Amino acid sequence: MTASRLVIPDLAGKVVLITGGSTGIGAAVARGFAEQGSRVAVGYHSSPDQAHALVSEIKAAGGEALAVKGDVADPKACAEIVAETTSRFGRLDGLINNAGLMLGRVHSLEASDEHVQAVIDLNARSIIWVTRAAAPWLERQGGFVINTTSIAARNGGAGGAMIYAAAKGFVSTITKATPRS
Repeated sequence: MTASRLVIPDLAGKVVLITGGSTGIGAAVARGFAEQGSRVAVGYHSSPDQAHALVSEIKAAGGEALAVKGDVADPKACAEIVAETTSRFGRLDGLINNAGLMLGRVHSLEASDEHVQAVIDLNARSIIWVTRAAAPWLERQGGFVINTTSIAARNGGAGGAMIYAAAKGFVSTITKATPRS
């Protein structure tokens, strides 16, 4: 018995930017879009070896990919990530806001203001910053945005993960509340 392969023809030739695309869920998403014929921008910050290896893997399989370095916890870098992607591919059809980390387990009442800000910037505010930069391109192309979150958004996080859980709860809420057209 041969397993059937999922084919989504509408994704062929589309340009998709995946933040946090070099490892884990983001890398799997990048592979999945590339397998459908999408041109993929693999966003990364601290894992250049994995990002470049993934781009090489996609290219070796006949796909088109680009590694795009930038820290989504910085609004200026968010705009630069989108600009580099659109400069290379000439368009942007989809955005996967996947970047995020817990940045360590710290009890919420013991967390420094800097830690709280870093977790919120990376996991919550980055969603707005990258989407804001991508919006003109996505609107032009009739594109899409997918935001990834965490089960911590539903269960409140455990053992020093409450700030992360709250940031991911923000992502869940803003995703539900954003108008769809």
